[in-house]
Formats: sequence, C-alpha cells, structure tokens
Amino acid sequence: MTLTRSTVVVIDYGMGNLHSVAKALEHSSDRLKVIVSSDRQQILAADRVVLPGVGAIRDCLGEMRRLELIATIIEVAQNKPFLGVCVGMQALMSESEENGGTQALNLFPGKVRRFSQPLQDARGTLLKVPHMGWNQVEQCDLQHPLWAGIANASRFYFVHSYYVEPQQQSTIAATATHGVTFAAAISRGNLFATQFHPEKSQKAGLQLYRNFLQWDGTLA
Repeated sequence: MTLTRSTVVVIDYGMGNLHSVAKALEHSSDRLKVIVSSDRQQILAADRVVLPGVGAIRDCLGEMRRLELIATIIEVAQNKPFLGVCVGMQALMSESEENGGTQALNLFPGKVRRFSQPLQDARGTLLKVPHMGWNQVEQCDLQHPLWAGIANASRFYFVHSYYVEPQQQSTIAATATHGVTFAAAISRGNLFATQFHPEKSQKAGLQLYRNFLQWDGTLA
C-alpha cells in the first residue's frame, strides 16, 4: 500500500480523546490533513473518518443527536474507510446495557455488555473492572489490511467496563481476554473498530493508524 494525500476527519461531538487521536494520526503520516470537526460537510468530504469516544455511551449518543450527527455518521459509514475507537466502537452496535439500556446506531447487530462481577481469570484471581491496561490481542483475520505489520498477540491499551457482543461472529476481527474472551476489534467491509485505544498503544497502535490511512476500505 502506498500513502496518498488524504483528509481525515475526527468527528467532534464534544466527548472523547479527540486531540490525542488527531495527534497520533498526524504522527502516522506527514502527507495527511487531520480535521477535528462536527461540520456535516467536512465529514462528508473527508477521505476517511474516525469516530472516537470515552465515557458513558448514553451521553455520547445524546451529544451526537444534539449536534444532528447521527444521519451523517451512518451515511459516511456506508462508503468511506471508517474507524471507531473505544466507545466509538460500542456506539456502532444495536444497543448497550449501560445506563439501564441505550439504543445505539445499529451498524453492527449485537449488544454491548458489562463485565460481570466478580470477574476472575483462569486461576481464580479476581480481576478489576474497568479493564484498564495492556492486553494481548488475538487477530481473527490475519489478512485484514489494518493488521499489516502488526504481529498477532501484540499488546494494546484498554480502558473499558463494557464490551461488544456481535450477533455475527464473522464480524469479530480480534479478541482479547479479561475474565471472558471478548471482541477487541470488529470489521465489515469499509468499517473497522477497536475497543482498545491505538493512540495509547505505542508502536502497534501507530501502525494500525498508519494502516488505516493507507486503506481504501476494501479487503482485496
């Protein structure tokens, strides 16, 4: 894959680690224009789109609705290389258990579930929730363009109390284990999303961003 001049919009809905994501993207390519924006026209005009997110999913989706971004997000998710990060990944599911039940964007059929407590590893050791820190990520589709140059079982940085449970197992692009094995990344067509934070994951995370910036949204 060859880097081409492109514009990436990091969707700004007032919540999330927007600027750290933007800085990591800028660091991944010097042939790139990164825009942090909530403007519909800028989002639609971008070559690639990133949907970040931290915090409560109900609040995140509420801000997306308040800023009238829901339709725009769904539109660009149909035809552009699109990357969801953390709560930006969870927002792509049908619904979440968080906040007593929250309807999400329904781009991936499935639910967002909370880690049960008490949570234990295979040796019976109690695990903390939220799941916070480095964890190995097992790639399910080793040939996906976003895994290029990233060794299987590389470690990425997580911060979350909820995890996604897709209806279609074929959409799980990677797994990790924290008491239970969960989807660490999902993909379908031009969509890719990670539960971990690439911008906090050092070399492997920057490589994933670099791959995203080279990706045309196809799997060929």
